[in-house]
Formats: sequence, structure tokens, C-alpha cells
Amino acid sequence: MSTAIAFDTLAYAKKLRAAGVPETQAEVHAEAMAELVEDRLATKLDIELVRRDMKEMEMRLKHDLTLRLGGMMAVAVGIVAALVKLL
Repeated sequence: MSTAIAFDTLAYAKKLRAAGVPETQAEVHAEAMAELVEDRLATKLDIELVRRDMKEMEMRLKHDLTLRLGGMMAVAVGIVAALVKLL
């Protein structure tokens, strides 16, 4: 849910026309550039959402690793206790 990126197509088309590009070509080029900018560039909101998602994934990973390590330790303690009984 990104917000729109401001791209002034009119100003861009004017610059192209001033450089000698025909008006219709300048307008089409400006519209194409606006679509490219809006489709390909990330906004600050996009970046913040990615950061938030990464933090959530990191927290889930830490939680999963903690559970796995705890389970492995419990098994290890059980094995050691069984070995001690055998001695």
C-alpha cells in the first residue's frame, strides 16, 4: 500500500519540448516515465513496511531457535540422566 510518488509530467514534457522533442512525443515519454517511476521506486512507507516485516521475521526466528535449543537441551539432560543411572 504505497503512496504515490510525485512526478511532474508537465514540467518533464516542457523540458523535453524545450530540448527539441516534438510535443506528442514529449507527452508520451513523460507519461511512460511517470509509470516507470511509480511502478519501480519504493516510497518511505514501502521501506518502513519491509523493515517491520523483517523485524517480525527476526523475532519469529529467535523464538523458533529458542524452542529448538530448549528441546535439544531437554533431550541431552535426559540422556545424561539415563547414563548416570546405568553407572
